[in-house]
Amino acid sequence: MSIARVTQRMLVTGSVDQLQSGLSRLAKVQEQLSTGRVVNRPSDAPTEAATAMRLRAEIAQQTQYSRNADNGLGWLATVDTALSGMSDSVRRAREIALQGASSGTASDAARQALAAEVDQLRAGLSAHANASFLGRPVFGGVTAGETAFDSTTGAYVGAPGQVLRTVGPGVAVRVDVSGPEVLGPDGDSLFDDLSTLSAALVAGDTSTIRTVLDSLQGRLDVIGSTQATAGAAVNRLETAARLAQDATITLGESRSQIEDTDLAKAMVDLKLQEVAYQAALGATARVMQPSLMDFMR
Repeated sequence: MSIARVTQRMLVTGSVDQLQSGLSRLAKVQEQLSTGRVVNRPSDAPTEAATAMRLRAEIAQQTQYSRNADNGLGWLATVDTALSGMSDSVRRAREIALQGASSGTASDAARQALAAEVDQLRAGLSAHANASFLGRPVFGGVTAGETAFDSTTGAYVGAPGQVLRTVGPGVAVRVDVSGPEVLGPDGDSLFDDLSTLSAALVAGDTSTIRTVLDSLQGRLDVIGSTQATAGAAVNRLETAARLAQDATITLGESRSQIEDTDLAKAMVDLKLQEVAYQAALGATARVMQPSLMDFMR
């Protein structure tokens, strides 16, 4: 039986290699504790790293869905406030029209006062019709301008188109309202009704006042229907935001299970590696005390 010859150089080389391996294991545990992650680079765990990257991408997507929903809720809140203001203005205009239609013997001064209030309502309507969110008019479609209706003539100056917010895979919710759909087209809009009512009050034309009165009721119905549609969109966005937030939490927990360090386990591993490394250093120092003759063999 042959016996392999072990030289001092072989002992030194082997000992250094073992010490280096122990030091590498210690450094790895220290890195996991300092970064809070067990997967710090793809080479640490290729499969887990790929899964974590997919989870991060999905989390980013769900977070964007949540942001889109929040933005859409801001649009619709502005829409609802503006529609409520319009509704109040139209109701007051109907009250004035009723007064004008039933006061055939009213004085010119009284009719002028009613007409002046209608003019003020029309001016206020312009402010509601040009309500904006983050600089974009909510009734202006996809216009790049800052207004949806001309403040003087009441003409629509927006651009046809829908403002959509994507809140899920293949799910887009409309968050704007078409100005002409709620206020009517140019030449037959709510602005025109109020202008006609003002002129009829000044002239004492009760027949025209009654016609406008019926038209205003129709405008109220349209505004109410539009508010109901906007409310349904709000419910969809709130549901989508909640689903996106829940998905983000679930995906985050899955990512954490793959990437994050188990602190209790890592602390135990660190202590074990420290003890093992210190023991290896001590043993090597006691066993390997070479002399000059050892290196000359």
